[in-house]
Amino acid sequence: MPYFTAKQDPSERVCKVLADVTCAILFATFSIVFFGLFGGIVAFAILEVCLLALDWVMPSEDDSAGVVR
Repeated sequence: MPYFTAKQDPSERVCKVLADVTCAILFATFSIVFFGLFGGIVAFAILEVCLLALDWVMPSEDDSAGVVR
């Protein structure tokens, strides 16, 4: 799934980026609080990789029919 679809206007794109940054800060804070500094950084990295992989494999309206990633 592309990060920005063709149907999104600029204000929607800015809000999406701000929401993602806010969520990343919260995830990093919670990871460090619950797992300590080193464990929190590792947990945050694993979580972000999983979320990015999930975004990449989800289909979107811009993909052609039958596209395989």
